[in-house]
Amino acid sequence: MAYNSIIVRLEMNHERINFGNVASAVSKAGGDITSIDVIRSGQLNSVRDITIHVADQKDTEVIDALKQLPGIVVVNVSDQTFLAHLGGKIEVTPKMPIKNRDDLSKVYTPGVARVSNAIHENREKAYSLTIKRNTVAVVTDGTAVLGLGDIGPEAAAPVMEGKAMLFKQLAGVDAFPICLNTKDTEEIIRTIKNISPIFGGINLEDISSPRCFEIETRLAQELDIPVFHDDQHGTAIVVVAGLLNALKVVGKRIEHVRVVVNGIGAAGVSICKMLLAAGVTRLVPVDREGAIVRGGGYDHHPMWAWLAQQPQVEDKAGTLQEVIGGADVFIGVSRGNVLSAADVEQMASDRIVFAMANPTPEIDPEEAMKIVRVFATGRSDYPNQINNVLVFPGVFRGALDCRARSINEPMKLAAARAIAAVVTAEERNEQYIIPSIFNEQVVAKVRRAVVEAAILTGVARRIPPDFR
Repeated sequence: MAYNSIIVRLEMNHERINFGNVASAVSKAGGDITSIDVIRSGQLNSVRDITIHVADQKDTEVIDALKQLPGIVVVNVSDQTFLAHLGGKIEVTPKMPIKNRDDLSKVYTPGVARVSNAIHENREKAYSLTIKRNTVAVVTDGTAVLGLGDIGPEAAAPVMEGKAMLFKQLAGVDAFPICLNTKDTEEIIRTIKNISPIFGGINLEDISSPRCFEIETRLAQELDIPVFHDDQHGTAIVVVAGLLNALKVVGKRIEHVRVVVNGIGAAGVSICKMLLAAGVTRLVPVDREGAIVRGGGYDHHPMWAWLAQQPQVEDKAGTLQEVIGGADVFIGVSRGNVLSAADVEQMASDRIVFAMANPTPEIDPEEAMKIVRVFATGRSDYPNQINNVLVFPGVFRGALDCRARSINEPMKLAAARAIAAVVTAEERNEQYIIPSIFNEQVVAKVRRAVVEAAILTGVARRIPPDFR
């Protein structure tokens, strides 16, 4: 369950109520008072700000409970989350002050003309003489935002701003949100290509499946800068990182396990591709229509058709409940409550379950943790959170530093192994298979692994100084 903080300003009449009554009312309504600030105090009345920790959707119940108390006036309510978004969460600031005409002539006219001509004569100089070398566009059309679905580009903006903040804070990358007012695949591709000259990379975000596949594939082919759809590849990288460590915990080898992946959309397809690259030899992709089987016909979905051609994909048809028996690993990127405890108990011993549907996982975590060896979710209130924030800052830091033309499969697999390696053998256990997003080693290790893989695979256009 997600939680939030609200600040409620109350005017209290001391002849009619005391603060114990207030605290009791808040607690009964589902809130928890974390701090009290006296704004004004008198013999008969006082004004106080109380900060209340409350579950999402419960804040109105807390406020209603306070309003019903005698001797209380609710003066104002401030939601901390909304306050954090006022005016947006990012800004553009200059790297140097402009204090006089000489400063102006260097950064703008007439001096800037010399720099423009230098780039005109050699386009590669844009990397050294403009923000291109450190700037990523975070691009969405607002059609698959979080668990909210198609809510539009304006409503997607706060999410893109948040991602830009994480890029900067965790990896020093300057990222800017681009929210497009179109769902047309060709128009999205054309628009991104047209704005690409100023960016060193493109991070596609929250674009619905299956359009996201074509958009990313086309852009990767037609642009000479990295294009990365985080919902696909970020999720896949961190899943594989967690799985590598989970398998070490249970003492199984990746080439020996049977893996069921439920939900073969953008993330599910990418997870399947990375699992195959990592060495999985027995894979069962499952969607609402049932298992995708080797040799099956899936002309309506090109990525399913690709999976059906892979020799590691099993040829047994059936529903999720029919194919999960004997599986060593279950990975869910689908919807809540599709699995029961009885279903999971059909799996092999020392079972691993990654139930990543948000906010409701594929199986109730409290039930699952009693019957599985290693359990992970996409939520922060349980151990082993599978979170894309572990991936994209370091991946783009590395790609920008070596001026990669693309982010290829070896770079993604290298990133997964780097994330897994942050958790040492001494630390690794059932409750800790994936590092914290605030672990300072993550970005550095992912960045180094990505650069190494880019150099080895020939997509790097620059060797960073620390690799020479």
